[in-house]
Amino acid sequence: MTTTPAARQPARTVPDVTGYLMHTGHVLNTRLSAALSEIGLLQREQCVLVHALEGEHTQGQLAEMARMDKTTMVVTVDGLEKAGFAERRPSSTDRRARIIHVTDAGAEIAARGQEVVDRVHREVLGSLPAAQRDALVGALESLAAGPLAQPVPSDQPVRRARQNRR
Repeated sequence: MTTTPAARQPARTVPDVTGYLMHTGHVLNTRLSAALSEIGLLQREQCVLVHALEGEHTQGQLAEMARMDKTTMVVTVDGLEKAGFAERRPSSTDRRARIIHVTDAGAEIAARGQEVVDRVHREVLGSLPAAQRDALVGALESLAAGPLAQPVPSDQPVRRARQNRR
């Protein structure tokens, strides 16, 4: 293995925001996955249930809301149906479309899941002083609503990290 001498290494002119966000995002996702697995849910299942409870949405609409590809969405809804947490039903406004209906059991597990997600977020944010916590959340909200709201087209698309099935 060859190493680059420090003298040839490019100098950083700004902090490695990508590195910080990727590392902390990955670690937070592992914490959320572990915590949700305690109640038998995957993160993506929790996400779909919460969005499906917001209103009548098709599988395609939910995939977009949850930022999932269609294949992952199909597998996720199949799992939710198998567990008795969701059902595919005809839309009340468009008989050609099928919506994802959350069952009573699904609504209950989604509520438990939200408690888990809130607990993990509270623990992580609670490790920061209040001023830093507020600044971090505000900065992330601004980035997510502004320059980092949408991916940009690329000849080499970036893949999202895979989640292992139970």
